[in-house]
Order: sequence, then structure tokens, then C-alpha cells
Amino acid sequence: MSKDFSYEAVMSRKPQIMKDSVGIDYATFEAEGIGFDYERMMKETGYTLAEMQEIQGQTGVGNTPLLEMKNLTELARKYAPKGKGARIFIKDEASNPSGSFKARRAANAVYHAKKLGYKGVIAATSGNYGAAVASQAAMHGLKCIVVQECYDSRYVGQPEIIEKARKCEAYGAEVIQTSVGPELFYVFLKLLEETGYFNASLYTPFGIAGVETLGYEIAMQFREREGRDPDAVICTNAGGGNLTGTARGLIKAGAENTKIIAASVDLTGLHMASDEQFNRKSFTTGHTGFGMPFATNPDRSDVPRSAARALRYMDRYVLVNQGEVFLMTELLAQMEGLERGPAGNTALAAAFSVAQDMNEDEIILVQETEYTGAGKHINAQLTFARKNGIEIFFGDPRKEEKGKNIILPEDLSLLKAQEVDMEKLRKSLIKNAASKADIITEEDIQYLMVETKASREFVEKQLENLGINRQ
Repeated sequence: MSKDFSYEAVMSRKPQIMKDSVGIDYATFEAEGIGFDYERMMKETGYTLAEMQEIQGQTGVGNTPLLEMKNLTELARKYAPKGKGARIFIKDEASNPSGSFKARRAANAVYHAKKLGYKGVIAATSGNYGAAVASQAAMHGLKCIVVQECYDSRYVGQPEIIEKARKCEAYGAEVIQTSVGPELFYVFLKLLEETGYFNASLYTPFGIAGVETLGYEIAMQFREREGRDPDAVICTNAGGGNLTGTARGLIKAGAENTKIIAASVDLTGLHMASDEQFNRKSFTTGHTGFGMPFATNPDRSDVPRSAARALRYMDRYVLVNQGEVFLMTELLAQMEGLERGPAGNTALAAAFSVAQDMNEDEIILVQETEYTGAGKHINAQLTFARKNGIEIFFGDPRKEEKGKNIILPEDLSLLKAQEVDMEKLRKSLIKNAASKADIITEEDIQYLMVETKASREFVEKQLENLGINRQ
């Protein structure tokens, strides 16, 4: 009898498909209540820092340059109060083989797949990670399939996503493009089952651990260059793996006083799974459509328990608008001579603002850059926006209407990162985590304190407000 590949049948087999394609029995790390043993999962299924550095070094990943943005720093100080305006640095991750920090995640994932004897790897992503996996698979002689959420029901795809597909294909990967919505995950699971390939998920322990080398490098390079750690590291935040891995690496280097700041493009009100709204945005990642739900419900990913858990490490979360990132992309190119893609420039736009509230002798680091290409370029993105009826003009970015216009700052004094209410995010995570629990144990409370980086008093108060009883 042939296997049932209907949507319902495939989704019902998800737990077994995941176990077979990742090689991790996530059930072994589950606690009796709502939590799981995160650190044991990272230790037993990941790699040591030294092992990760060795694995990445074999394919030319890592040891990327640390660059000071002297011109942007000087410009930021013109808008800062006297004595303010931290020095701005970037970690130039575009120097990695596939052009982004995600080469670090992919290097470990593909190495692990080959070690376990898989013949190929599959990644579900519309972003740089697909190119990174394809690049590493080519180096290791493995087959590669990239499943992309690419287009709306009119078969119209965003230029940035099309550009990433081109890059994946250049490395020899097969790219399968789907429409927005539940089709992506269904196709992904079906392919994993049919091929028997490895699930090179962004959210596995070895994937997240691969980014730890980035955080560790940051500390080592600053100590060698400046004799100290950076005061703040700002990370573009989507699924949370970028921030999680970087923060863990900094902690392993002993840089525990460095503040970790998340930054996303504000696309509040646009639903990422909406066919009609899919092409009303000009950013495919690094925006609130991923950053917020993954921060408050990290296990919504393509593995049972995500190793990306941003709220455990986040000190602040700030938002910038689309126009601010586009303008910062131009400033970076024309003032620093670096043409880079929108992902890192999201954090750079935020850093330009945040630096103005820091002292001149302090340091803020943007921990990634990404390659740019024809589809990622500002002109392609803005042209596509105009074709979709989006108005583009100079003015006050705070007046931007998501999905209707893009407002570039008419004056740099208007480029101001907006604070996210961290307490609200923590409340949402607790509500999501405890939603199926009738009774909360002491172990559950300890777990939620770590998950939200919050006090016992805060956690207990939220549980009380939710009407959940203590055991």
C-alpha cells in the first residue's frame, strides 16, 4: 500500500519525520511540566567551542574582520548631546564563503549531517541560510534542497528572495519555491520523508552553537584591539538564533557585562502568512513578523524544541522603520565604502540611534553584515515596492503606514530607534508556555525565570494573573 502524502497525514507524522531527519530524540530532554533541559540539550547534541572553530575553519568560515565605522560615528555625534556618541563597529560577516553569518550555522549542520551518514541536506528558508547550506553542502559533496516561501497566489516573488534562490542554485542546490502559508512546512516535511535527507534546521543545537564562535570572536578581537569588551552588541533579530548564539559565545568568552540589544524592522500590522500582505513588505527577514512571535513562542520553529531562545539573553529590543534601514544602507556605502545587504543594516540603523545615548568612550558593535546582490539592492526593493502601490518619500519615519508607504528620514535627527516593552514580551512568553498547564510546579517557575530573564516575583505575578495554580 502506498504511503498517504495528504497534508493531514504528513503533518500527523511530523514527530517521527523530525526525529529521523535530525538525529535528536528531543523527548529525552523534556521535563514533567512545561519546560525542558535546554543546557543539557545544547551540551549533549552540540559541539564544544573548540570543535566548532575547527569545523568552521576547514571551510573558511569565521575569523571575519572587525571594522570601525569612523565616519558614521562622527556623523552620529553631530546629533548627540555633548559627550555622547559611542564608537560604532561592525563585524563584517559578509566575508564568510556564502556572504553571511549563517555560514557558521550551516558549517556545523552540514558537517554533522555528513558525520551521521546522510546523503543530502534540506533547509526550509527564504533567506541567507539556504545559500549557506548550499555552499557547505557543495564543499562536503552532499546533495542539497532548499525550500523557499517565495511568492503570493499571483506567482509574484520578491526580488530579495529571487536573488537568494539564484545564489542557492549557483552552489548547485535544487530550489523548490512555494507560496506563502502552510504549504512551505508541508513540502519540507514531505521531502524529508521521501529523500531521507538531513534536516539542516536553523534551530538545532548544532546550528545555534555554530553562532557561538561569532560571539567568542567578538570578545577576543576587541580585547586584542581595544583591551576590553564592547559595551553593547546589537543583533538583527528574526528567529532568534543570531542573538542567542552570539550572546552564548560572549558569555563563554567571559564578556558577561556586554549588553545584548535586539533590533528589528517594524512591520507591525502586516501578517507574514497573508497572501495579500506578503508583498506589501520590503524586508523578508529581520522584521517584527518573525522577531516578535519567535521571541514569545520560540518553539514555533521546525524542530520540537528550538535552540534559539532570544529572551533568555536579550537586554533591550528596539525597532527601526523600513525607510531608516534603506537610508542607512546608502550611508554605509557612500560614507564607509561598504555596500552590504539589509539584514545587518537593520542593526546598523538602530546602532546609529542607540550610540547617540551612549558615552563617547563606549563601544557599540553591529555583529553582522551580509552580502548584497541585484535583488537585495535598495533600488530593486524600492522599485518592487512602487509596483505594489507603496508610496516612497522623504519625511518623518514615525508616520510610516506599514504596507502603504515607506518614509525615508528627511533629516538624520528623525532616525530614532523605538523601544519595545520587554515586560510585555515576557508576559506573552509566560502566557504561551503555560497555556496548557493546569498546575505550575517549582521547576516550571525556575524554567520560566530563565526563559524570560526575569525575577521570581515577576513570573509568579503573571501566573497569578493567568489564574494558574501552584502545586
